[in-house]
Amino acid sequence: MPNILSLITYAPLIGVAAILILRFFGKAEDARTVNAAKWIALVTTLATLALSVLLTVQFDPSVAGFQFVEDAPWFAGLHYRMGVDGISVLFVLLTAFLMPLCIAASWSSIEKRVLEYMIAFLLLETLVIGVFCALDIILFYIFFEFGLIPMFLIIGIWGGQRRVYAAFKFFLYTLLGSVLMLAAILFMIGSSHTSSIPELMTHHFDPAIQTWLWLAFFASFAVKMPMWPVHTWLPDAHVEAPTAGSVILAGILLKMGGYGFMRFSLPMFPQASHLFTPLVFTLSVIAVVYTSLVAFRQLDMKKLIAYSSVAHMGFVTMGIFSGNTVGEQGALYQMLSHGVISGALFLCVGVVYDRMHTREIAFYGGLVSRMPWYAATFMLFTMGNVGLPGTSGFVGEIMTMTGTYGVSTWTVFIAATGVILSAVYALNLYRAVIFGTITNPKLAAITDLDWREVAIFAPLCAGTLALGVYPASVFHITQASVDQLVAAYHLAIGG
Repeated sequence: MPNILSLITYAPLIGVAAILILRFFGKAEDARTVNAAKWIALVTTLATLALSVLLTVQFDPSVAGFQFVEDAPWFAGLHYRMGVDGISVLFVLLTAFLMPLCIAASWSSIEKRVLEYMIAFLLLETLVIGVFCALDIILFYIFFEFGLIPMFLIIGIWGGQRRVYAAFKFFLYTLLGSVLMLAAILFMIGSSHTSSIPELMTHHFDPAIQTWLWLAFFASFAVKMPMWPVHTWLPDAHVEAPTAGSVILAGILLKMGGYGFMRFSLPMFPQASHLFTPLVFTLSVIAVVYTSLVAFRQLDMKKLIAYSSVAHMGFVTMGIFSGNTVGEQGALYQMLSHGVISGALFLCVGVVYDRMHTREIAFYGGLVSRMPWYAATFMLFTMGNVGLPGTSGFVGEIMTMTGTYGVSTWTVFIAATGVILSAVYALNLYRAVIFGTITNPKLAAITDLDWREVAIFAPLCAGTLALGVYPASVFHITQASVDQLVAAYHLAIGG
């Protein structure tokens, strides 16, 4: 299908236009108008998912380079370039997979300015998919930065009591790092005379210049991941964001940092990446151990899961900068797995929050007697978060540590303690919320999952188990592109 990437990227805008027309001709708070807007958003995201599945099916995994390439003159000598390879195509699919679930999860929990809420999510989908498809560095930057705006609005308008503080903290942290990246991008275009990402990946930048360019990109991607110590915006953003906002923040937006490292830092600045690998390893193990300890002391369920996300992203950065095929494949797998599992965990929190309007761990206890299906679902995703064999969480963690072991043994030994710590805080959370007897009288009337929630969790459960027992489904697609990335990296550093 010609121009399928543009079709996938901009399909959500059709839904935006339809909701705007609905808003123009109807009353924004009218029940029929609100219901119609929800259905428009759901159908649009499902159509985008169908196109993404078609893209993945048509993708040729034996080709290491970019496929479905679109290239047209744009302005001022720049080109509109789109394309995907084995590293990016599954992120497009992941984004399209999570968006309909977010719309469904917001069906009854969002009651004010529903039309604007749906528009914000559809705009966010276009901008995030654009990040993974862009093959022009200016186009990438536009998608990368404009994605801040709808997320800023989602947190700031539909978030909790401290939503404005959390929204501005999220915006300023991520924007500050990106200003340095923009300066580096302009320098790269000026010195290489091209803004094409494939051409920049093969351009040889002077090693002395690479150091500064790498640091500029690192400032942006490290905040986006987020890496320790620039992670402090994430727990606040998660706690204040609505449930669907947390799902997209953890499931997709955090992956843009890891994708950036694999798309830009390693292929464009290989010598600098090799030079700074010890620094990245150090920050990664601190993130794994420190944030795991912090997670154990949290009283809020969302904050605990947010800190666990920082710890899991520590394994991703370890794998990426290991510079070998096993580590890179493990990092990619960990990002995809974490997108499914962390999104599902935030949805699990959203289920009880919608009923009780609190996320305090101490408020709950004994839910298994009232919500057995919820308890079983929560258990599956908790086990995936811990890294139990048979779930997708196990494959990513074991591969990132295996890949890193050949480069830095001490890094793996310290990071392995994070696996133990993750079991401690995750199982402690599960025990406190699910097991025991109900002592809080307010929980006596709490109900189990309804049909809508079952429909939301079913594909997430299937994805967690399918990725856990058949990881070759992912490696088959990513192998050629990862091999090419690793070969080019070792050729550049002389390894």
